[in-house]
Amino acid sequence: MHLGFLDVIEVTGTFSFAISGAFAAMEKKLDPFGVLVISFVTAIGGGTIRDLLIGNLPVAWLTSPTAGWAILVGATGAIFFGRHIRQLHKLLFLFDALGLGLFTVIGLQKGIQQGLSTGVCIALGTITGCFGGVLRDVFLSRVPLVFQKEIYASACIAGGMIYFLLLQINIMSEVADIISIFSIFLIRMLAVRFNWHLPVFYDSKSRT
Repeated sequence: MHLGFLDVIEVTGTFSFAISGAFAAMEKKLDPFGVLVISFVTAIGGGTIRDLLIGNLPVAWLTSPTAGWAILVGATGAIFFGRHIRQLHKLLFLFDALGLGLFTVIGLQKGIQQGLSTGVCIALGTITGCFGGVLRDVFLSRVPLVFQKEIYASACIAGGMIYFLLLQINIMSEVADIISIFSIFLIRMLAVRFNWHLPVFYDSKSRT
């Protein structure tokens, strides 16, 4: 079976988010079935919501012969090897940041294929990149990162803007993909490293 460049990005993103979900579930000490479920939800959640919004049915993972295997391999690998890694949260962060960049570009490409406007394409990219993590965090009883002050969805939006700017100056689509993925990954890494965050509009000491 021949895989195009976009297919490789999608498989890599699915694998990355599957590992991210598995590590998050393992931090909560879920059993192997729970780890697999959270891994699956994290990997396909954003893409499913995107496909439902644009009417791309059946949704992508139902027709992809590789998505299920990528999730299974990622989750199983995390279960068997993650138990030997003390700093699971660091690996969770790395794979989550990588998946964020990869899936954002997939969402951008899906929007372009549908002939949608630049703003809508960026929105679809952000949904694809973020909402698997949103579902993961909701299932694990955590406030999703995208709803906190962290630079998360903003990284997707910035990466989408960079992508379309590169296309405007006639950069090859594949090169624009790689630069955008790296940009989102780098923004996310730097935001955590230097504690960048969005402004908040309430007293941090106040209680509800």
